[in-house]
Amino acid sequence: MTNSGPASAEATVTIAAAPDAVYALITDLPTLAELAEETTAMTWRKGGACTPGAVFTGQNSNGGKTWTTTCTVTDAEPARAFAFDVKSLVIPVAHWRYDIAAADGGCTVTERTWDKRPGWFKGIAGMATGVKDRDSANADHIRMTLQRLKAKAEAAS
Repeated sequence: MTNSGPASAEATVTIAAAPDAVYALITDLPTLAELAEETTAMTWRKGGACTPGAVFTGQNSNGGKTWTTTCTVTDAEPARAFAFDVKSLVIPVAHWRYDIAAADGGCTVTERTWDKRPGWFKGIAGMATGVKDRDSANADHIRMTLQRLKAKAEAAS
């Protein structure tokens, strides 16, 4: 299910921390869940490390709505990239990707997502999650996640 075409939401932040330190934060599931806006927990289900093919479950909430997703790691390049496909049961939902590039005094991180939901599923998903405009919500969530990542990474440096 990987990415194709333009992302449905994305943002970039410059972080005064080493790329490997930022990658370690992004690929530590409890930390990533802490940084994300809707995700409340992430747990390895197949494989216990960040490698392509490893599977984790995401517990998510928005207001009084809760839902679970299954995520499969597609890319795991230390200090460079982390990406995963997301499904709800067997239905493709999204592809998420973090790209890290070394920069003077630290790195830049770009977080992107591609909406992979079939058209017929978007209304159902909107009711289940309480989010009607997923692209706008994800754009806001990405900005918040990256600001939290920046704060956490720079505090640790």
